[in-house]
Amino acid sequence: MTVHATPGRHVLADFRGMPAASLTNAPKLEALLIAAAQAAGAQVLSAHFHHFGEGAGVTGVVMLSESHISIHSWPEHQFAALDIFMCGAAQPELALAYLQAALAPESVHVTTVARG
Repeated sequence: MTVHATPGRHVLADFRGMPAASLTNAPKLEALLIAAAQAAGAQVLSAHFHHFGEGAGVTGVVMLSESHISIHSWPEHQFAALDIFMCGAAQPELALAYLQAALAPESVHVTTVARG
């Protein structure tokens, strides 16, 4: 049996305390996640985002050669959950820093899991 190493880092981030308006704009969130992936050195394959309607949040995923970045937002709670998984030379921490600077949450809770 051959074992293949798949080293990667999976960053889970809870962003709290953001204006609701920043959590309802699906095209803007898509552009931010794509830019974050590029800032991390990842290759974007595709993206799919969905807005749940007036006053509601957004769910979206950017598929990467190195894995993915996803977001789910709850504007009524000023909260967004982010999931950033990257392997290879890509650096998920750089994507996280990009999104934190762009969205300016009041607080961030991060869990990082080594994968592989």
